[in-house]
Amino acid sequence: MEETDKTPIAEELAKRQKSISVAEFFEKNRHILGFDSAPRALITTIKEAVDNALDACEEAGILPDLLVEVNRGDGDYLQITIEDNGPGIIKEQIPKVFAKLLYGSRFHALKQSRGQQGIGISAAVLYSQITTGKSTKIISKVDHRSPAHYYELMIDTSTNEPSILEDRIVDWPNAHGTRIEIEMAASYVKGRKQSVFEYLKSTAIINPHARIRLVEPDGNEILFERATDQIPKQAEEVLPHPHGIELGTLMKMLQNTDRQKLAPFLRYSFSKIGLQTAEEICDAAGLDREADPHALDRNDAVKLLNAFKKAKIVAPSTTCLSPITEDLIYQGLKKEFSVDFIATASRKPAIYSGNPFVIEVGVAYGGNFPKDEKAQIMRFANRVPLLYQQGACVTTHAIESVKWKQYNISQPGGGVPFGPFVILIHIASTNVPFTSESKDAIAEIDIIREETELAVKEVARKLKTYLGKQGDLAKRREKEVIITKLLPQMAEKVAAMVEKPVPDIQPAVANIMGNLLVNRTVDVGEDSQSNLHFVSLAVRNYGSAQRKFKIHQILPCEIKSPSPPPSTIVSVGDNYDYIWEVNVAAGASKVFRFTLDGADANELANMDEVIVEGMDEEDVTGAKALNELF
Repeated sequence: MEETDKTPIAEELAKRQKSISVAEFFEKNRHILGFDSAPRALITTIKEAVDNALDACEEAGILPDLLVEVNRGDGDYLQITIEDNGPGIIKEQIPKVFAKLLYGSRFHALKQSRGQQGIGISAAVLYSQITTGKSTKIISKVDHRSPAHYYELMIDTSTNEPSILEDRIVDWPNAHGTRIEIEMAASYVKGRKQSVFEYLKSTAIINPHARIRLVEPDGNEILFERATDQIPKQAEEVLPHPHGIELGTLMKMLQNTDRQKLAPFLRYSFSKIGLQTAEEICDAAGLDREADPHALDRNDAVKLLNAFKKAKIVAPSTTCLSPITEDLIYQGLKKEFSVDFIATASRKPAIYSGNPFVIEVGVAYGGNFPKDEKAQIMRFANRVPLLYQQGACVTTHAIESVKWKQYNISQPGGGVPFGPFVILIHIASTNVPFTSESKDAIAEIDIIREETELAVKEVARKLKTYLGKQGDLAKRREKEVIITKLLPQMAEKVAAMVEKPVPDIQPAVANIMGNLLVNRTVDVGEDSQSNLHFVSLAVRNYGSAQRKFKIHQILPCEIKSPSPPPSTIVSVGDNYDYIWEVNVAAGASKVFRFTLDGADANELANMDEVIVEGMDEEDVTGAKALNELF
């Protein structure tokens, strides 16, 4: 075959190769970032803006007040406004924060935060200009003494740099904060799990310190009020932990370190490694403590990894994490759901690939949740709701792997359990391993699945105990109904036979049921004209165990000569709530006496019922029982 002077095809192909801007890439692949449908584009935009606002407020120690407003724009477009009371953004950074992808301050920081990559809000700006050709409007102010800066921005996708259309100072009444107005092709939906309302409701549950106001396109306003004034503990940046560090990462760290000796490299590059531990790791790896880290090869790095596994290294610090805490999860669930029972659980910190994480779980049972449907799962990562790809998430798989029948919960065919409850799962980590850039699901990491399953089992045990108790109470109710119907009839017949008044059967009922009996008596003094009355509150414990509770007696006047004196007196409008803390052994009785002076017959007749706080209604006879008062 004769050779020709034709240019080789490889050289022709090489001429077509060129670098691609990250903005150009996401311009053609916006579905990766969560802009694959009109409803989801809206939720993703609001999610990214709200995440940024909450992060900024918490870092500045400010209780978040957020406004999310959705209006009809031109044609089929929606106009979205998100405003916060955060610390604001300095003028020089505003264009890059909103109009440059992969620009942020958190990517290299080893601490918990909602955003990491610096893609989210700028991706929303990119989607807006793709679908509407319009710019995004930003106002930001850092202090009440400083001016408010107004920008209109777009992204130059060929360079991934901000394109500034307008830059000026404006009047803005807010003392500090940021406001973004953005228009895009999107749709507002209601009545779905994947909706703006459900996203903000979930955000309010997991961020109970935030106040969020939503204005819907039809003008309807919804306020998610904060449940606490406690700002979450600020996460601190820490060094990576040696447990779980990967070989390639360790080799990179060895090459990039400023340390010239191996022992100091270990000491100052990892958390929880002191001088003695660093020397022990070097010895276990068979490496010279004085060796230059840059001179170590792959085999040396493998030896170090093996030595990490053998060394006794303290668990990772939790200062880099900001878990919600069981108490605030409880408050968040209680604030947004009307249920009968709430349980929470939190695991100790664990590690994957050198990244510490904590799993927190809550379960809310009863109320208006449907009994014959699958339990609702609420997934969160670093305080951010995960609304999509539930079936692809490791936390869902952990829930499905639990044998719920062992906890008296229906699980036909396996999978997600059935019943009137919601399961909340939160992972707090320095680096959440999402399955994609859209951050919808958490990857199948074994240790994360194990920790999630253990936490779920803990709340499942608490739920089983509650359900068992409810079953016992149901049986007690049936028994009490029979007794309270039968005994009065017997008492009436016996009284008629012996021609005597019908006796008070409450002591007999309490005795049979093993209840706490409360009996109030009022005696008029010797001088009937003095309006002096003697009141006795007698309690008897017919149960088989000691009982601790509080007795409340609300009265319109002050009492005299109380014996023993009440533990607390609370003013309730024009009345007084007298509270006694009581501890009664099984079979024992106690009496609380006081005097009323000046109460007339009408006031005595309408005296409020005695309230027992801290006991179930089925366990008390002769008084109103409330497990939790107010």
